[in-house]
Amino acid sequence: MALIDQRALTVLRIDELGSFTKAADALCLTQPAVSQHVKSLEEELGIRIFDREQKTIKLTRDGEIALKYIKRLNSISNNMKQAIKDEKMKITSLSVGITHTVESSTIIEAIAEYTREQQGISFKIVSDTAENLHRMLVNDELDFLIIEGLLDDRSLRITKLGTDSLVLATSPTHRLANKKTVTIEELKNENLILRLPNSNTRYTFEEALRKCSMKVEDFNVILEIDNIATIKDLIRRDFGVSVLAKSTCMDELKKGKIAVQDIENLGMTREINIVHTREFVHTEIIDGIISHFKEL
Repeated sequence: MALIDQRALTVLRIDELGSFTKAADALCLTQPAVSQHVKSLEEELGIRIFDREQKTIKLTRDGEIALKYIKRLNSISNNMKQAIKDEKMKITSLSVGITHTVESSTIIEAIAEYTREQQGISFKIVSDTAENLHRMLVNDELDFLIIEGLLDDRSLRITKLGTDSLVLATSPTHRLANKKTVTIEELKNENLILRLPNSNTRYTFEEALRKCSMKVEDFNVILEIDNIATIKDLIRRDFGVSVLAKSTCMDELKKGKIAVQDIENLGMTREINIVHTREFVHTEIIDGIISHFKEL
């Protein structure tokens, strides 16, 4: 809806296009309607806006003065509408859903760096399974998600953050700690501490086993725990070993508190993705988080 006189906008379009006929087409009006707009405004202002005695449309001196102010009014109108739109688009707080595996990676640090750079924006972090977070996203309870893997929902937009892989995690004093790769048979001889069956990490591990015609029951699983921090604490104290995302072990790995090894014949690489609905328009925030994540 125009916030300045439609007759003035018609004059503006005639001047831009140099033709009453072209202006009528652009405004979806008949040519008589365009002529009436001009005539009505001329009568109200007591001037002639266009010199129509020439073959080409030309502004009169009075018309030039009128058009100068019409352009100014149109610019003020557009600026006002944009300012209102910008205010509505302004975000100070976002709710982000993160799976437990991602929660333990450097992504939280990247979000913290982003908030330090962009003062005035805060984040509420909600950790849950990908399935529950998906439900919360489509119910508008969350603004976006950061998860490992993909969701079976084509209505969502997905931006790749990076890749991660599952590895065997052991204590630094474990007999397998100095090996780059361990075999399946070696893994079968260990006490295994796994994530719960509803976690993406567990699902990825089981899928890799299935492709090798194996299952979790072929291993000595002594504990199933949801909390990754608890699993890492038990690993450090040599209660067992675990299959975890490498990203969740990076801090302990740097400090020499945990060792990691690849598992032979088990390809367990997956994407880490940022997921949001099509209605979420603040992609500059996502770009900022990705930038900080890559720096880390």
